[in-house]
Amino acid sequence: MPHYRYGPAGKPITMKSSDLLKAPTFLREMGLSAMEYEAVRGVNIKEEKARAFGEEARSNNVILSLHAPYFINLAGKKSTIEASIQRLNESVTAAHWMGAYVVVFHPGYYKDAPSRREAVRKVIESLKQVVEYRSGIGAQEVWLGPETTGRTSQVGELDETILIAQSLDKVRPVVDFAHLYARHSGRFITKIDDVLKVIEKIESSLGTEVLKPLHIHFSKIEFGKGGEREHHTLDEDKYGPDFKIVCKGLCETGVDAVIISESPVLEQDALKMKAQCLEVCGEKCIVD
Repeated sequence: MPHYRYGPAGKPITMKSSDLLKAPTFLREMGLSAMEYEAVRGVNIKEEKARAFGEEARSNNVILSLHAPYFINLAGKKSTIEASIQRLNESVTAAHWMGAYVVVFHPGYYKDAPSRREAVRKVIESLKQVVEYRSGIGAQEVWLGPETTGRTSQVGELDETILIAQSLDKVRPVVDFAHLYARHSGRFITKIDDVLKVIEKIESSLGTEVLKPLHIHFSKIEFGKGGEREHHTLDEDKYGPDFKIVCKGLCETGVDAVIISESPVLEQDALKMKAQCLEVCGEKCIVD
């Protein structure tokens, strides 16, 4: 029976306290069981606090992930790649301290490579240094998660994230269904078969281990000619995709998932997704 966990991308916005250590208890009390620590502006957490945060999460049965800084381009110029590797290494270290199971990151951009294929090759070559660093500090429990990205200028098509994962140890695609929807101008992730296609392609290419669990980002999204523009709430009907379609696909395949809300209202929409999934799956799944 598939097991789904829900939580916000970052500290809950309705939590009055600014103390990060109180977030796991706050989330568990409201019925959520996951949280993605956002290091998107830089990895600024100290070891003592990271370890304390991890302890609070474990004691509340809240699973943690970490989103690496946005300023990463593993396909860029030499100096950019070197800085990106350093930021990812810092992210792996922080994830190791707090017990986060995956470091989510945007792989890079096509613009500094002669072709898309060469950009992906550069990402793989650059990421080898992060894999070595991870092993060197004994953090093999931390997966690296290249995310499907929302802009057509970015490395991050589903097939590209799969190829990156195939090429390196302990790397798994992170599936942002909103990004896939935006990247394909609203023509993908519109039916259950689209969701099944994503999951089956990952499983056939990488095996079932990377689906235990599948790490997912979701919100509704606005897009333009180049893809992603802005994330929106689940209540904004003019935007897609439809989370019930995603949940039906997940339930049909039977995969476990950690589903992170990137909606502007974070944990509030995480709760709505949880409720929608219970409505769709009922007794066919465990929704934590």
